[in-house]
Order: sequence, then C-alpha cells, then structure tokens
Amino acid sequence: MRLDVVTIFPEYLEPLNVSLVGKARARGQLDVHVHDLRQWTYDRHNTVDDTPYGGGPGMVMKTEPWGDCLDELLADGYEAGVGAPALVVPTPSGRPFTQELAVELSERPWLVFTPARYEGIDRRVMDEYATRMPVYEVSIGDYVLAGGEAAVLVITEAVARLLPGVLGNAESHRDDSFAPGAMANLLEGPVYTKPPEWRGHGIPDVLLSGHHGKIARWRRDEALRRTTANRPDLIERCDAAVFDKKDREMLSILGWEPEPGGRFWRKREAVEE
Repeated sequence: MRLDVVTIFPEYLEPLNVSLVGKARARGQLDVHVHDLRQWTYDRHNTVDDTPYGGGPGMVMKTEPWGDCLDELLADGYEAGVGAPALVVPTPSGRPFTQELAVELSERPWLVFTPARYEGIDRRVMDEYATRMPVYEVSIGDYVLAGGEAAVLVITEAVARLLPGVLGNAESHRDDSFAPGAMANLLEGPVYTKPPEWRGHGIPDVLLSGHHGKIARWRRDEALRRTTANRPDLIERCDAAVFDKKDREMLSILGWEPEPGGRFWRKREAVEE
C-alpha cells in the first residue's frame, strides 16, 4: 500500500517511522511519502491560507497550493505504477471513523491524506478531486484538534495493522473490539499475563483452569460487562439474534431486557444505579 500525506508540519508525522507502522515501512509493506505543502507556495512568506469569504473568524487553506501539490504527487504515483488512489480528509465534520471503515480503506492500494489546519481547506479542493477519485471525509471523534495530523496517525495505524503480514499473528485482529462480526461488536474484556500474582492482585481462577469452554464463556461475560459499563449503545444496536442463551442470562443480570422488536434495552433502575 502507498500512503501520501500532505501537511505543513511534516515533523508531526515522525511516529510513522516507529512501532508497527515503522516496521511495515521497513519491510516494504507500506510505501509512505510525507510532503510539505509549503513547497507548493510561490510567495516569500510561503502562504497557505487566507481570510474566508463571507467573513468570520479564522483562516481557510488556499486552493492553489493544495491543487498543485496533489496534481504532482498523483502524477508521481501513477508514474510509479500505483493506481486507484483515494483521498482521505480528516475533519470534525466527516463521517465517523470505525473499524468497518478501516477495513474498507485497508483494501485500497493508495491513500492520500490531507490533514488541514485553521478552519479547513477551501471546499473546491475536495469537489475537484472527487471527480478523479473517492473522497473520504473522516472524523476520529466528537472533538476538535488543532490540525488533522493526529487523525492521520490514528487512521494509518488502524489501517496498517489490517494489511497482510503486518501483524505477527494473522488472526490477531479478528476478535478486536469493533471488528466486523467479532463478538457482536462488543468491547474486549480484561486480559492478564505473568506473574500470577502482583501486589496482592491475582488472576481469575477460570483463566488458570485449562477449561477452554469456561474460559471462552468468562471472556464473553466480561465483554458484556465492559460494554454495558462503557458503551451500552453497542448492545442497544445489536439484533437480539446475536446473543445466545448464556448471553441473555448475563444481560439480564446486568439489567437488560429484550423488547418485542428484537433488541435489548436497560431497565431504568439498572441505569440509575
């Protein structure tokens, strides 16, 4: 996979050289190119922004540097034999970034990231390149950052770990929280490793039992507990058909009841506790 990132702060992308992503780059599984947008400016101040039409606070990133930069890097990629690019625009006004979207992006051969600063990029840039390639406007959460570079790091790591050969164990991501089809999209429960006792804290007996069926059931129950505590909306969105008899027993203990429409809702007293 090829990744191009255009930014006015190339140093912000240094984490792409370390950890899982860095190793994938070293092995040639990721071909990453970071571009300084200011190289496509033509005034002595390297200006990339201007005041917004219609007035208002803040500045807007200009069309010319973005257009010239994207044209050049697309030509370079095509000349190198890469095709089917997709533009990824981190923005608070985009669609939520989910594991499902990470999977979709991991199946594309070439991603071009445009992390913005200030009030964002002139809309005409996205409209222009939407005529040439798919454009994904993506939000990593309901909050606002100073710029989109942090979002690029988040999206890149989520996507890179899905590429064949990047993880040591090819099955490692199958049971991730939010993985498509994994445990009805429940959060993962707690995990433990050696030593068996640490500062007075032990390991749940079931994990030492060697009984795979009981261990699997315990993990499922803990996933239901954690999801109930931290993300009850995930359970509310699940079709009741994904829960077996034991799941339903645990959900009842946790304060959930099935509704006629086939989904679960929490009893008022359970929510108030």
